[in-house]
Amino acid sequence: MVPELRSQSVGQVFLAFLRLGLSAFGGPVAHLAYFRTEFVGRRRWLSDARYSELVALCQFLPGPASSQVGMAVGMERAGARGALAAWLGFTLPSAIALVLFAQLLARYPGLSQSGALHGFKLAAVAVVAQAVWGMAGSLCPDRQRAALAVLAASLTLLVPTAFAQVLVLLLCGLVGRWLLAPTLAAPAAPTAHPAAAAVAGVQRSRRLWAWFALLTFAVPLALLPWWAAASGDQVAQVVSGVYRAGALVFGGGHVVLPLLEASVVPAGLLTQADFLAGYGAAQAVPGPLFSIAAYLGAFLPGALHGAAGAALLMCAIFLPGFLILAAALPFWNVLRERQGLQLALAGVNAGVVGLLLAALYDPVWTGAVRQHSDVAVVLVAWALLALARWSPVLVVSLSALAGWAMALM
Repeated sequence: MVPELRSQSVGQVFLAFLRLGLSAFGGPVAHLAYFRTEFVGRRRWLSDARYSELVALCQFLPGPASSQVGMAVGMERAGARGALAAWLGFTLPSAIALVLFAQLLARYPGLSQSGALHGFKLAAVAVVAQAVWGMAGSLCPDRQRAALAVLAASLTLLVPTAFAQVLVLLLCGLVGRWLLAPTLAAPAAPTAHPAAAAVAGVQRSRRLWAWFALLTFAVPLALLPWWAAASGDQVAQVVSGVYRAGALVFGGGHVVLPLLEASVVPAGLLTQADFLAGYGAAQAVPGPLFSIAAYLGAFLPGALHGAAGAALLMCAIFLPGFLILAAALPFWNVLRERQGLQLALAGVNAGVVGLLLAALYDPVWTGAVRQHSDVAVVLVAWALLALARWSPVLVVSLSALAGWAMALM
């Protein structure tokens, strides 16, 4: 019965994430807001508390945090195949667009500064604001946790680094564990699928799979550099560098860019100008910034040139994030049922709200809002999302149209 239920839901997961992959502009923080709107608010696949736990867990793991949250949601819904479906649905549109968009950027350099793209960024401000407001209501219902969220936001803005974000969440967890009353702890939310509440044998199987995933994560990290050095092959060197970037980076797409640049530019795969063009293209399309690997892969030499190279580097950069998530999630699901960890999670949940609040200002607001008319577009978009309950896809489209119209004035 379980496999049949899961096989039926894999297609649902793919289509839900494909919808977001075609419309989720704004970068990693905005993606988390889109996910919450879709899977907590609209589809009710999981609770606010459970969603915040997944966000917190992925903040502690290396790899693309927003994509890992998407994989975790897919895994909650339909197991490992659901995680794969979530990744494919969310990533394929941007990967395909980047392979094609690279050619357009070479011919039309000003396309990344278009008015429509500016409208997409303004829509992202409204989406993140709606997510922060909704999560604050459910995860910070009292003064203690509201104060903790404000503290987390303040510290994040004062020290704007990925490492500082991890420390802020750890601090919030400690405060929650020792200072919050037991009655304030968020109850352990059940997994989204009834079949996921497994018996002991299934739990044991999942832990074995977790150890296998961890081993699979570590082996390429150790062997790929040796293979690249021994063979001297350019493709091996690039794959090794891209896998290492996906395995060791904290903080998402913007942080991984210097590592990717060091993997492809010195090797002569493409020039500095070509790399920056790909960076601009990655910000101009919806979906994860890690999809820039598809742009880089299109330049691989030999038979791997084009789509084959894009697929190779996409797998190389996303695979470690999936494996480390698969290794961590079964143990997290067991530990989270303990009373002390529930108290810590109540504090971490408040910290996640604080991180999103800080990100709403920088980089989401500061990177999009430049004039009074931009504020007007953001307010209208927020009202359509939060009050009129319009579809985010429609609001994003209208915001893009508004940005295009303002650019013509």
